Amino acid sequence: MERAQKLALASACVGAVVLGLKYTAYWVTGSIALYSDALESIINVVAAGAAFIALGVSAQPADSNHPYGHHKAEYFSAVFEGGLVLLAAVSIFRSAYLGFLTPKPLDTPFIGLAINAGASFINGLWAWLLLMWGRRWRSPALVADGRHVLTDVFTSAGVIVGVALVSVTGWLVLDPAIAALVGINILWSGYKMVREGAGGLMDEAPSPVVVNRIKELIGQHAAGAIEAHDVRTRHAGRMTFIEFHLVVPGGTSVAEAHEICDRIETALKDDMEGEALITIHVEPEAKAKLGGVLVL
Repeated sequence: MERAQKLALASACVGAVVLGLKYTAYWVTGSIALYSDALESIINVVAAGAAFIALGVSAQPADSNHPYGHHKAEYFSAVFEGGLVLLAAVSIFRSAYLGFLTPKPLDTPFIGLAINAGASFINGLWAWLLLMWGRRWRSPALVADGRHVLTDVFTSAGVIVGVALVSVTGWLVLDPAIAALVGINILWSGYKMVREGAGGLMDEAPSPVVVNRIKELIGQHAAGAIEAHDVRTRHAGRMTFIEFHLVVPGGTSVAEAHEICDRIETALKDDMEGEALITIHVEPEAKAKLGGVLVL
């Protein structure tokens, strides 16, 4: 089991603990807002389980049916998680609507708020760890999970403040109103998850920062060549796919061109900790284009 997969399994366990605490907070208060917060934690647990499965699939080596590997499985996890978040928002809107029709006073609100605050602290710490490790290991599934948990933390903070106001002011309609706001926030979070996952499945290019870094490394380590052009990149899970045309002087031997390509590949893979698949097409100097990556 890889480290990222272990982290996803741990995320499911942490989510289960937080879910238990948040549901207890809802149970002792009867607050619709706290119910909406607990419902999002259910999604956290299911999504972490989906990430665990996706990471296991993505770690499988390339085979005859999948010669480029199984890295995109992580994007399916991100899309699946976003879809679950959207369903949770619909359930929250329904509960909020019923709460507007028949507002109810809260039971022992401050005990429930204390329990919810403890769960939120655990969530905040775990979200920070997921985002840190997910970005370091270039795992879309872990980053999506971390962002979802972080959204849950911000949601919980708003819910705690809102439920406290309900208790102090006695405005019972605030409880379903807060739940509706939570639903809107979750809806936006789910949309972003689906958008990012779909972008990965559609071979969306990496960020301009990553692309510029790739071009910089090519230019620095291609001594003996003239330029590189038609640089194309895409992400698939943790793997970055890079392909480009390398223009060399007409008198360059095959062995010399191969040495230049090896030097570039080594530099790129070192920078990306080996998580790169590189294809280089060597061309004679007559194929040079304006606007390519000049060799420094």
